[in-house]
Amino acid sequence: MGKLQEFEITFTNNKVVYSPGESISGMVKITSGTPLQYKAIKVNCLGSCGVSNKMNDTSWAMEEQYFSSTLSVADKGTLAQGDHSFPFQFLIPASAPTSFEGPFGKITYRVKAVIDTSRFSKDYKAQKPFYLLNLLNLNEVPDIEQPSSAVTTRKFTYLLVKTGTLMLKARSDLRGYTPGQVIKMATEIHNKSGKDTGCVLASLIQKVTYKTKRAIYDLRTIAEVEGAGVKAGKHAEWKEQIIVPPLPQSALTGCSLIEIDYFIQVSLKSPDAVVTLPIYIGNIAVNLTPSRPIPPTPAPRTVPPCPAPRPAPRASPGRVTPSAPPAEEEDLEEDLGAGGLVNEEIPTKSHSQQDHSSQPPCVSPSAFSYAPGLTFPQNQRCGDPSDGSGPLFCVSTGATIPFFSEGNATPVPTSCPLILPPEYSTWDYPHEPPPTYEESCSSNNSSFSSRR
Repeated sequence: MGKLQEFEITFTNNKVVYSPGESISGMVKITSGTPLQYKAIKVNCLGSCGVSNKMNDTSWAMEEQYFSSTLSVADKGTLAQGDHSFPFQFLIPASAPTSFEGPFGKITYRVKAVIDTSRFSKDYKAQKPFYLLNLLNLNEVPDIEQPSSAVTTRKFTYLLVKTGTLMLKARSDLRGYTPGQVIKMATEIHNKSGKDTGCVLASLIQKVTYKTKRAIYDLRTIAEVEGAGVKAGKHAEWKEQIIVPPLPQSALTGCSLIEIDYFIQVSLKSPDAVVTLPIYIGNIAVNLTPSRPIPPTPAPRTVPPCPAPRPAPRASPGRVTPSAPPAEEEDLEEDLGAGGLVNEEIPTKSHSQQDHSSQPPCVSPSAFSYAPGLTFPQNQRCGDPSDGSGPLFCVSTGATIPFFSEGNATPVPTSCPLILPPEYSTWDYPHEPPPTYEESCSSNNSSFSSRR
């Protein structure tokens, strides 16, 4: 480093995660081996986003800047030999989006210090990144506590001349989750044909949109569950669960170049049928506690015993006793199922996250084995994330910037330098981008049919 033995930036209390509207402060530390003349010592705080058409390319095709503040901590002079410290402080704008790093774009924040020397001397530079977390409160999303559901019907031909109908329904218990929570899914399949279906597949998919001149859609399968097919003429149900791993939040508010969406895709092979359930991933879980106390149930009234019924008069040989009309055969078949049988349960063939055992599912340490900084106290290994007593896995700021906190503690970075959702899918991604949440809600195929 020439005349400088040390030139670094430190943040107050070694803090690296900040919130919009918060102040960031620290020191510029310089150790000079010999006297050094300078024109100015400046510190700059910058927040920006860049997106590219090529993977892992920092030659941005589109850029936007959220803030850039420069502070002069020392005017023209000479740095004497020895140690020097220069304090700085900046205010982070309230509109700045959450940090994010992906293969086609980044939202980054950094503090940079520059020693501006004379004309023919080398300038000295040092910089340090920090991360921003703009919490997404799921309770602020309309109807977030309601189930997300969709239905589709397919007519298909088999054995050249025969025609069959298949109906696929899918439903999740909520429309928003935080990392560590469990997505409960229910799928219903009516196979009104004489042909067995292929396997049913449920996937949690992340879609990141990078808005260059021609938008790039980066789709990634986060988790995947596979169930068996449905026999000919059967009406079957399938219930499964997916644990939400540490993931960047939905809707990077304040950023116009990168969008993050999540959805559950339930698909069936042979015949091909797909339904999509849009969901949100946030940082503050849905509050399912009723806002008003439930009134106590009134005590049951005492009902006097009914008198014994009189025996019916015997019908004469030439007289027919009237009775209720017989149920329609079609209605009976609809109630019992596609083939006149009661519902069957679809077994799960494989799960990308967990083993199938008799134990109830819970958030286990193995579900987060790729986050080495994550720890589980012995008394909180299977705590319910929604009750506040267990570890809070709801602070994740990007694909390469994982954070976690327990309780109300300050988020801290894990020691893992890279977190990318694992690849489980072996099928082709859709060529067209999946619908947005608003498009799905306005689609005729996305409304859950109330007719049973």
